[in-house]
Amino acid sequence: MTLPESHQIFACASGCLRGVVLTAAEMGLMDRFSSIELKERDLVQTDNEQLLIQGVTDILQNLPQLPRAVLLFPACVHHFLGCDLRYVYKTLRERFPQVDFAECFMDPIRQTKSLTPEERLRRAISRLLPPQAKTPRTANIIGSNLKTDPQSDFARLLQQGGWLLRDMTRYSAYDDFLQMGGSCLNLYTNPFSLPAVRELKKRLGQDFLYLPQVWRAADIETALQALLSRLDFTETQREASRLDIRLWQKRAEQALQAARAVVGTRPVALDLTFTFRPLNLARLLVEQGFHVTRLYSDAFLPEEEADFLWLQQHAGAIELFATKNPDMRILPRKADGRTLALGQKAAYFCSTPYFVNYVEGSGSWGFAAVTELARLMAEACHHPQDIRAAVSPKAWGGPSIL
Repeated sequence: MTLPESHQIFACASGCLRGVVLTAAEMGLMDRFSSIELKERDLVQTDNEQLLIQGVTDILQNLPQLPRAVLLFPACVHHFLGCDLRYVYKTLRERFPQVDFAECFMDPIRQTKSLTPEERLRRAISRLLPPQAKTPRTANIIGSNLKTDPQSDFARLLQQGGWLLRDMTRYSAYDDFLQMGGSCLNLYTNPFSLPAVRELKKRLGQDFLYLPQVWRAADIETALQALLSRLDFTETQREASRLDIRLWQKRAEQALQAARAVVGTRPVALDLTFTFRPLNLARLLVEQGFHVTRLYSDAFLPEEEADFLWLQQHAGAIELFATKNPDMRILPRKADGRTLALGQKAAYFCSTPYFVNYVEGSGSWGFAAVTELARLMAEACHHPQDIRAAVSPKAWGGPSIL
């Protein structure tokens, strides 16, 4: 939905459609979403290539106007059926030459052996960018679900150096998105973006840099120094940037101290939806004297191994829960009534009204993110919220609207 002037079409069974339909409805963007529902009889009685072609054709012909791009999502079943998707896309492009088709896939069954749907989606969108002349001092943020906070450390460094940061999530025009093909550098904080930036480097010659969503001062500074090494700053600009970084770090440390005074000995729980680097955040909180008691995550990135081992040694009492474990449905959803949760899943499983309602860092990064998080942690302790209202749109008893 972040791709401007685009339309999404999912082709799958009703059970698979439920989640994506509810997401589109939650965002208020049902006018940019359509579906082709597969029935059981379609597995044996239907020409599924023609079902896709005619289904997409019917959808597009009945829209008020053609979208600039269509994100078509076949599903796992199309693998099983041996559906000739090359023929499908070739035919659709011939019928609608003015529309760009992104070859997406909703096939989570392959995510342990191939690209995940999230990785495939980001690569498919990046393939829409055409080759073009490079514009000096331009950078893209690739693959983020949320708008980049302009106060994020890397955004401020780019602005101070006269660089333009292009962010698809902030665009309302498809032509603005296409200009991203002329940028010199691709930045990404979402680890699912790696296949996309690798291919863009090969296809468009755009260099890329990973800015992991880290929280500890040493790790943030390492990432910022890596960014500075890629930018054509003068020595005066580099020194000014180093002074700014030290100032941002000091503010973050002061904010954490203030939050620690408010949070006190409250148990703290956090989950995998809050940040891509939950172990790094947990380590920061433990180092700052917070009482972290629970982590809700199904897996960790390999780059978090050092943080995992550190927590194992210095905070081994932290409980680790896999949110996908079926037992989570019946385990008691009660914790210390004062628990401060970071993320909706942690708040839900701990049944606590004290939580920070973040997803994927809320678009912020670096010391700016740490400073804002500290403020929100203190605020959450004073202002309880209704967790049911926060998660009801999809996760808590939401009725099917198919």
